[in-house]
Amino acid sequence: MARDVRPVHHPDKRHVEMPYAPALLVRRGSLLFLSGLTAAPVYHSHPHREEEFDLPPHMREQAVLLMENLKTTLAAAGCTLADVVSATRYLTDVAEQDDLNAVWASYLGAHRPTTTTVEVSRLATHANCKIEISAIAIADVQMRGPRNGPRTPPTADKRSRPSSRKRPAKRRR
Repeated sequence: MARDVRPVHHPDKRHVEMPYAPALLVRRGSLLFLSGLTAAPVYHSHPHREEEFDLPPHMREQAVLLMENLKTTLAAAGCTLADVVSATRYLTDVAEQDDLNAVWASYLGAHRPTTTTVEVSRLATHANCKIEISAIAIADVQMRGPRNGPRTPPTADKRSRPSSRKRPAKRRR
């Protein structure tokens, strides 16, 4: 876990293994909000084309594809799975939560972001999708540009900034 993120536990915490932290205190960085990701390709056609949603039928396999999509999306912003501080997980069958948690743990190791897990009747992306995860991560203050190149935060307009050059003094007549 990042050094500027601290799990928050109750004083009477039981010593049980949980796949999440009750709360995380973040003391640095900017926030990165990730749209819901599924096992489907992140970039897919709109309107949807059936051939782009030929997904494995089991939760474990879909969870692996989703976690790879999550890693790739985080990397595009200069982040890793260790930077995720919160996730909302939508499952079409909550009975498969243990399979999801096994894959989740294999990718996150000891890192425990906060999570909320919700059972839904269907995901909007496609009927073949069994899981969708949206997440929030912390990122360095430096932002990324549209082509994933470095870009610093915007600054004031040049006309409003004081010039570093001295202007010549006005002559008196």
